[in-house]
Amino acid sequence: MSSITATELKTNLSKYLTLASTEDVLITQYGKVIAKLTSPFQDRVSVAESLFGSLPQTTTLEEALNERTNEI
Repeated sequence: MSSITATELKTNLSKYLTLASTEDVLITQYGKVIAKLTSPFQDRVSVAESLFGSLPQTTTLEEALNERTNEI
């Protein structure tokens, strides 16, 4: 995670937009964090990776859907 000032963000916007695709960028003003620049897809990938292998390989899609429905 990177931390930059609002002025630095204004000066090098394209650089930080590119960086935000791989890591969060905290934006500060007067020494306080005021915003976070992040990728909308980064969390989805993390969630998907954390779920990988959580069900036995023999589980069918129908069984997984039934299990999900029963939890709600």
